[in-house]
Amino acid sequence: MRGLFLVFLAFPLLELFVMIRVGSSIGAAATLLLVLASGALGVLCIRLAGLTTALSVRQRMAQGEVPNREMLNGLLLVVAGGLLFLPGFISDVVGLVCLLPITRQWLINRIGRHMTQRPAQSQQFYTQSSTYTEQRRGPENRPAQIIEGEFERKDP
Repeated sequence: MRGLFLVFLAFPLLELFVMIRVGSSIGAAATLLLVLASGALGVLCIRLAGLTTALSVRQRMAQGEVPNREMLNGLLLVVAGGLLFLPGFISDVVGLVCLLPITRQWLINRIGRHMTQRPAQSQQFYTQSSTYTEQRRGPENRPAQIIEGEFERKDP
């Protein structure tokens, strides 16, 4: 939690520092123009990514396929647009890196690998916990008794 607080504190200060340095070297008007242009590009990217993703997901679902790659691609485009929309040059560089198709495909592959490893780990946990539960049951190997009922809460 403390590290997250430092990130949220340090990132805006670092963005401000870089913006002041860039503004002092290229001028305030050019810096303002760059920030506004990157914000407009971010909004455009978010709008186009949302529409494109919705159409491709709809098409894949009509064919009876799971639209996972298109959804991740659209999500990364929206994240890139959000980073471009934020004022600052560091977030703009990260957003532009997310816009590159090569980087997006690499991130999609990493996320896909992570998503396929997670269910295997949770399945392993489920198997271990169910074995433990079976060991904890009585000699009849029956589950705990559940009593259903209704109640009414009466507060003063």
